[in-house]
Amino acid sequence: MTAPGRRTPGSLIETFAGLHLRRLGGWIAVADLIAVLAPAGVGGPAVRQALVRIKARGLLAAQSRGGVAGYLLTGAGAADLARGDGRIFRYGAFDADVSAGWVLAVFSVPETDRAARHRLRAELTWLGFGTVGPGVWVAPANLAAPAREQLRDADLDRFVTWFTGHGPDPAPVAQWWDLAGLAAMYRDFLGDWETGGRVDPDSPAVRPATDGRVFADHLHLVDHWRQFPRLDPGLPIGLLPADWPGAAAWRVFSSLHTRWSTPATRYVDTVVRPTPPAG
Repeated sequence: MTAPGRRTPGSLIETFAGLHLRRLGGWIAVADLIAVLAPAGVGGPAVRQALVRIKARGLLAAQSRGGVAGYLLTGAGAADLARGDGRIFRYGAFDADVSAGWVLAVFSVPETDRAARHRLRAELTWLGFGTVGPGVWVAPANLAAPAREQLRDADLDRFVTWFTGHGPDPAPVAQWWDLAGLAAMYRDFLGDWETGGRVDPDSPAVRPATDGRVFADHLHLVDHWRQFPRLDPGLPIGLLPADWPGAAAWRVFSSLHTRWSTPATRYVDTVVRPTPPAG
């Protein structure tokens, strides 16, 4: 299992938007975005190319203020970030209740609309659904409401018929989800971050220049982590392998996120200029 797009320039910009852009008023000058992302290893040309793709997806909209070229977080983008907040920073928030059963998404997409079929499969994967068979996807029942809402927003719900109920006991979850692949991704995360920070933000030598290094690590940390809430369906611990690494990965993420948030925010505030008024 490989999560696409993680730690690319576009993904890092989206992570920056979730962590900082709303607090900054939802708008940022292109020059400031390039400057603030420099410690994270993202150069100006890569930022500009990524912004074009993000704009096409509707997360950001180009907007000049005071003669300065910039980008504004759209309403749809803000809603998407808000949905992500509750899952990215709350491991286990969607833990399934075995007694609640399962939801099935059964879909049929015309052969002439292969793009919609691809988008639907991608959305269901990122919503935490596993595969029962061709055109039949399964998830814990508590994922039903957010899944239907997201597919409706993406104009994909018209292809789906929904069913809820109880499946075999024990549920063959290893057949429905690539648990081995997901566990390998969690272990990769632990391999990257378990040894602790590259920088200790409590050190007196941190400020101000080292704040940029902390910001870069924090941005990469959150960008790496935010793939998991969409791939991990939150299965009950009793359905998972005994050595499941998800909880250990969460403990590492939450500890580093807590340590790095303040110096990362301080760095952003020293680089990004106050937002000029619109109009």
